[in-house]
Order: sequence, then structure tokens, then C-alpha cells
Amino acid sequence: MRTETLVAATSKKPNNRLRELGAYLVKKRYLYLMSIPGLVYIIIFKYVPMYGIMMAFQDFNFKKGIFGSPFNNFANFKQLFTSDIFYNVFLNSITLSVMRLIITFPIPIILALLLNEIKLKYFKKFSQTFMYLPHFISWVVLGGILTNFLSMNDGLINFLIEYLTGKRINFLGSAEWFRAVIIGSSIWKEAGWGTIVYLAGLSAINPDYYEAATVDGANRYQKLWYITIPGLANTIVVMLILAVGGLMNNGFEQIYLFQNGLNISVSDVFETYTYRIGIVGGRYSYSTAVGLFQSVVAAIMLFSANYVSNKIRGDSLLR
Repeated sequence: MRTETLVAATSKKPNNRLRELGAYLVKKRYLYLMSIPGLVYIIIFKYVPMYGIMMAFQDFNFKKGIFGSPFNNFANFKQLFTSDIFYNVFLNSITLSVMRLIITFPIPIILALLLNEIKLKYFKKFSQTFMYLPHFISWVVLGGILTNFLSMNDGLINFLIEYLTGKRINFLGSAEWFRAVIIGSSIWKEAGWGTIVYLAGLSAINPDYYEAATVDGANRYQKLWYITIPGLANTIVVMLILAVGGLMNNGFEQIYLFQNGLNISVSDVFETYTYRIGIVGGRYSYSTAVGLFQSVVAAIMLFSANYVSNKIRGDSLLR
């Protein structure tokens, strides 16, 4: 009798869970309907092409196709790890990514904190709009603008530098200045757009905390340090984990637009390297192996950052 009761109770649990799930889906049906286009996009353009990873382990032949090309016993990866050019590309990618992360990541946070302190409503909106605008301009257009600004012969920046120091700097044709140009242009284009997430996080902080702090005699800087920044901590952690996960992605368009024969020793990163050997050179299997290596390293960095965040703060993005 007791056994029959136990079996009946356990058989009802899955049915209850299914009913709860069904009720939840019905309740949130419009949200899930709106997510369908994004889900379809991800499946078609992100997951379906993943079968192309097989090329990294093959001697790919156009006539035979992916499923007909012979496997080559990891020859592409053996060549990858014995190539001096690859290690130079790997070092360039890591160096530029780390520099970009350290320099550019705090800037949207600082801008969001500064905008949050502006009391003039119209000036605040104007400042936000002015900072967002570069995000909507393509790198091709911005590259042309920067090329004109940084030109050694008639660029506005060099004109000012020559006026102050009597010298001109070859920003675009110097390996020494390449990373500074890339990081500076990244800040110009994306810093304002990056403030959106942090401003949303600031709006979620309970205003009662600030009122209580004012009653206790806290000044503006104490409110910033003890209320605003801790209130943004979770948002900062999530964005940092995502930024570390994308550490191996330097962006093709920006790098390619500013790359030339004079700075290629520091400007050749994974994106431009795979383009040159894959699309231009026709070595599709080898370029796929390089891309796969890049993706694996990025995944390791993402999970590592998530693990460290979980250990230090007890909070993480991936659970």
C-alpha cells in the first residue's frame, strides 16, 4: 500500500511540472513570441554553420566539399603550432586585446557616473546623444575621418602638434603608434554607447538610499563611493565577464582599415591573419584551424573569468 502511494505521488510530479511550465509559457507568451526572430537568427547564422569546423581537420577541396574532403590527422594544427608567424599574431592579438580592455573598459563607467551627476535635464540628453552618435557610423566612414585627421601632411592633429612642438608624427605609418590609434578610435566610437547599460543600472538604484545618506550628512563623493558604485557592481561584473570572453576578438574592419606594410608587425591579429591566408590565400582548412583555436581560447577565458567572479564575489554570469 505504501509503495503504491509513493509511485502515485512520484508520477504526479512530472505532470505538475509540465502544467506549471505550460501555465508559465502561456503567461509569458508574448515575450517568447518576440524572441523567436532572434532565436531563428542565432540558429541559422550561428549554429548551422558550425558544421564547417570539420574543415579544420581536413584537406578541404571545393570539388569534394566538406563531407567529401579527406581528414589529415591534425596536420593543420601541427603547422599552426610550429609557425613563427602564428605566435607573432597570437602575441599581437593578446597585447592589443588586453590594452583595449584595461584602457577602454572603465571609460563607459566613468561617463555614466558623470552623466548621472548632471542635473540639467536638456544638457544631459544632449550629452548622451552626442556621445552615442559615433556608434552608428561605420568603421569605413570613421576610418576615412581619422585618416584625414591623422594625416602627416595636412592632418589637423599633426598641424596642432607641429604648432606646439615643431614636429609631426606619422600615426598611420608607425608601428609604435598603431595601438594608440586603435584604442583611441575605439573609445571615440563605442564609449558613449557603452554607457547605456550602466545608466540603466544606475536608474535601478533605490533613491531612498541617497535620501538616507543625505540625512546622515554624506557628501556627493561619499554617496558615489558607498551607494552608486556598489549598486553598479553586479552590472560591472557581468560586463567584465563578457569583455573577457571577447578578449580574442579585436574586430576585423577597424584593424584592416588602419593596417599597412609599415605597421603590420604589430597590426597583424587573428582576424586579418585568417582573412589573408583564408580568403586571399585560399588556405581554407588552415584558416579554419586558426579560427577554431581563437574560439577555444576565448571560451576558456570566458569560463575562467566567470569562475573567478563566482569565487571572489559569489556572483557569476554562467550558473
